[in-house]
Amino acid sequence: MDTLALLLHGFEVALTPTNIFWALIGSILGTAIGILPGIGPALTIALLLPVTVSVGPVSAFIMFAGVLYGAMYGGSTTSILINTPGEAGSMMTALEGNKMARAGRGAAALATAAIGSFIAGTLATIALTFAAPYVAELAFYFKPADYFALTILAFTSVAVVMGSSRVRGFIALFIGLAFGVMGIDNMTGQPRMTFGLADLLDGMELTVVLVSLFAVGEIIYVASRYNSKKDEIIAVKGSIWMTKSEWKRSFMPWIRGTVIGFPMGAIPGGGSEIPTMLSYTMEKKLSKHSEEFGKGAIEGVAGPEAANNAAAAGVLVPLLTLGLPTSATAAILLAAFQNFGLQPGPFLFTSNPELIWGLIASLYIGNVMLLVLNLPLIGVWVRLLLIPKPQLYAGILIFAMIGIWGVSGSVFDLFCMALIGLMGYVMRVYDFPIAPLLIGLILGPMTENQLRTALAAGQGNPAVLVETPLSIIFLSVSFLFLFVPFLLNRLRAVS
Repeated sequence: MDTLALLLHGFEVALTPTNIFWALIGSILGTAIGILPGIGPALTIALLLPVTVSVGPVSAFIMFAGVLYGAMYGGSTTSILINTPGEAGSMMTALEGNKMARAGRGAAALATAAIGSFIAGTLATIALTFAAPYVAELAFYFKPADYFALTILAFTSVAVVMGSSRVRGFIALFIGLAFGVMGIDNMTGQPRMTFGLADLLDGMELTVVLVSLFAVGEIIYVASRYNSKKDEIIAVKGSIWMTKSEWKRSFMPWIRGTVIGFPMGAIPGGGSEIPTMLSYTMEKKLSKHSEEFGKGAIEGVAGPEAANNAAAAGVLVPLLTLGLPTSATAAILLAAFQNFGLQPGPFLFTSNPELIWGLIASLYIGNVMLLVLNLPLIGVWVRLLLIPKPQLYAGILIFAMIGIWGVSGSVFDLFCMALIGLMGYVMRVYDFPIAPLLIGLILGPMTENQLRTALAAGQGNPAVLVETPLSIIFLSVSFLFLFVPFLLNRLRAVS
């Protein structure tokens, strides 16, 4: 069956009343959490994992996709109106968007952000639609050594790129790997790192770690830095319909942002911050109105917002085709797949096409929903910023505790939640990145399994790990990620 036929089947799945309802819920939740500072898609999906156990996987992932895309849309609102990015990918939008709002052009800034997000999200979803089947087809040729090398590439790239230092990145990664190997070893049947506790024989519960790090740790961090001073919310002024000049100045930045964001989201460690920064820098150099940058240039909003949304779609390519997360949110989505007993990868395209193509089709539907929700209802969304932060974060903490208790009914899991939450707080204070920990936790068991399988096939000879061209390429790129930044720093120091 060709791609278009599969996509049409996906629309049949996504357009059922139940799935449209879940797409709408996800879009509304995503927009809301994008607007509220300090809450992102990773935290929201982690909180929803315990309560979506009874929901079918198709509906659950359609909702998660709405949350992911909606956060990209909503994050621009706080960046523009209170100069506080609601989501990490919206940092660059604040530079020009808030200046536009202060100059009475807030409506135009919000419009170019919403329309740019829609155009970039749709174009990136088209790219995902046609690229994913080919990448999945290639993955059938991967051998255990190739998968092992690919996971090593994911570890090194995420640990080096994310965070303020490589040392912190690798410490976070090894903590995640330690969590990942807890429990009974599948090959030998021996308990590992259980410390004599029967509750750990099944390993560390993934949902507990995710909710603890993103909900408990984040809430303690925000509470420790709470300032009762209210943010200044700039009123939305100007026409929501952009002028002909604003359309003309925004169009190419939307296209360029999409071209930058989609591939950057797909590579390990790319995330949404790097493509938005690259897009902003490019627009500043290419713009005929470069003197407006720093004072409210519409190109500085259009380009980064497009790159932000395109990167969100790019993240789904390696996740769905290879089971490889390239960001914290992707790692949580992978955990969600595993929560439903599914493993993303090439076999998922053939074994569960309803899920994959229903999810991809829902991205098109969600983009339309988000455009309708964001442009006319901006006044409603802005009122979310009036919610007192103490009540908001206390509610999230209670929701997290109820979710964990509802899934396991275990006091031990609540105890682990408190301890890991405190660890998450310490990591935030000392700027340890969370993404390497999550990726180490989720990919660690897979890495170990592929390594053992490859070595068993090679009768214990480690040379089997570098016998295929793909494994050599992946390991070489990993080596470059590790040592090129160090060599560049040494060369700068010498010069």
